[in-house]
Amino acid sequence: MKPDCLSGPLCLRAILIVFISEVSSNHSQKIERALEFIDQSAAAGCDAVKFQLFKVEQLFSREVLENMPETLKRKEWELPLEFLPVLAKRCIEKKVQFGCTPFYLDAVDELSEYVDFYKVASYELLWDELLISCVKTGKPLILSTGMATIDEIKHAVEVTRNNGCEDLTLLHCTSAYPTPYKEANLAAIETLRSKFGCKVGWSDHTVNPGVISRAVNRWGAEVIEFHLDLEGDGAEFESGHCWLPNDIAPVIKQLKHGSIADGDGVKKPVTSEMPDRKWRADPSDGLRPLKPTRDTLLKK
Repeated sequence: MKPDCLSGPLCLRAILIVFISEVSSNHSQKIERALEFIDQSAAAGCDAVKFQLFKVEQLFSREVLENMPETLKRKEWELPLEFLPVLAKRCIEKKVQFGCTPFYLDAVDELSEYVDFYKVASYELLWDELLISCVKTGKPLILSTGMATIDEIKHAVEVTRNNGCEDLTLLHCTSAYPTPYKEANLAAIETLRSKFGCKVGWSDHTVNPGVISRAVNRWGAEVIEFHLDLEGDGAEFESGHCWLPNDIAPVIKQLKHGSIADGDGVKKPVTSEMPDRKWRADPSDGLRPLKPTRDTLLKK
């Protein structure tokens, strides 16, 4: 059974910031390696792990496949369907959510039995039929918005809401791999929040702790997604947009501790202060401790 903060919608009931590790194609079609991504993500403090389900022949057009044969090499990045129940089981064991990006329509149904949420990639944001298929499952939906104009995002949001989406998250994203930190445009997080009134986060391709911290602490990102590799041998690591577990773990820890430190804003003595309250200077003479405390000392 999953913990309260992870059951049902991908929400913020028990955690203030949701961290999602994106495995993408770094699993190398090896089940043990894929499971290790879940283990390492959980150990680093992630709340969810996300994979991608695509078939090259249904990802690119005939013109691309015929004229750019190198795209067929991506068949080595496809996630085998038989992995899905195994990955879902490990996510339950590690108390993290299991998410996936479908890149063809049938993938939505193939995933529905196993995933806690769907994510639509920036490249598929304009594909209404895919958005609707995800919404119809009733599961939470995350949309990445890289390369998109505000009007394109508005259309996608309207499509999802008009078809009954009740749990929508938008991820501000710069679809450059890696993303130059000067082009992160984190202020767009607030633009999306004020424009669409839903949860908003940051999909990171900068591999820069300062950028992630700024997204959370200045712009209130509620979800942080980042690409993960285990040791630098993954298919995408050389591109420069993947974090390693030992690098992202302290960032997650720092930000989660920081969010807890916010408190409730009520100014009152807290538990750790209580023993010292009686040692404050007495207002009658300015000496420590308070007179009732002095009287207690005299009686010893």
